[in-house]
Amino acid sequence: MGKMMTVHEVSRLAGVSIRTLQYYDRIGLLHPSGYTDSGYRLYDDTDLERLQNILLFRELEFPLKDIKEIISSPDFDRGRALEQQIELLKLKKEHVENLINFAIGVKALGVKNMDFKAFDKSKLDEYSKQAKELYGNTPEYKEMQEKQKNRTEEDDKILADGFMLLFKEAGEIKDMDPASPEAQQLVKRIQDYITENMYTCSDKILRCLGMMYSGDGEFTKNIDAYGGEGTAVFVDKAIQVYCDRREASR
Repeated sequence: MGKMMTVHEVSRLAGVSIRTLQYYDRIGLLHPSGYTDSGYRLYDDTDLERLQNILLFRELEFPLKDIKEIISSPDFDRGRALEQQIELLKLKKEHVENLINFAIGVKALGVKNMDFKAFDKSKLDEYSKQAKELYGNTPEYKEMQEKQKNRTEEDDKILADGFMLLFKEAGEIKDMDPASPEAQQLVKRIQDYITENMYTCSDKILRCLGMMYSGDGEFTKNIDAYGGEGTAVFVDKAIQVYCDRREASR
């Protein structure tokens, strides 16, 4: 066993805040193996290995309570977990690369030539589901509907046009309050359209999309081209209100 490390050293090494390490201790996720005479936390190699497992599962967006169950289980197989995590991270990388290529394509060609395959997370979601079933015992994790369809170029064009028509509608009400029933109903339709045709659009993803829409890049230009200047910012504001309300009602 190597020397014991202080909470400050672990924080610097792992890139995790001291407050986070204190919180993990408090909820029983990661207890330090010792304390200094002054009462400061000390961590050994076993603690660091456990922290590494926690951070990998966090990267894969597992809830802390699930991570605690998984890595505390007597059946927990670190080698097998790492294999699963490596496969998942490769799939995430592939998904991000697809999105980067998609964004480059949008920039070069404009919104009419969108390839929605970039958004297809069915493979990643299916693998995540298997991993969560294996480790997480999360019955609430719903199986994502199969999104891969044999779409023609014409189908893709119809899909893209249908999506942009929603932003055209947004342009017609962009002078209204983003919290108005009309604006909120439109956000719901945007979320549903993405879920039905592209990938499961959670509130978290929807929030990010809103920020991307109004981020003054190609998305903003394309949306405003359909709905008029200010449409993208209006949609983002309406999305944030929508998500805030949903969060508050939970």
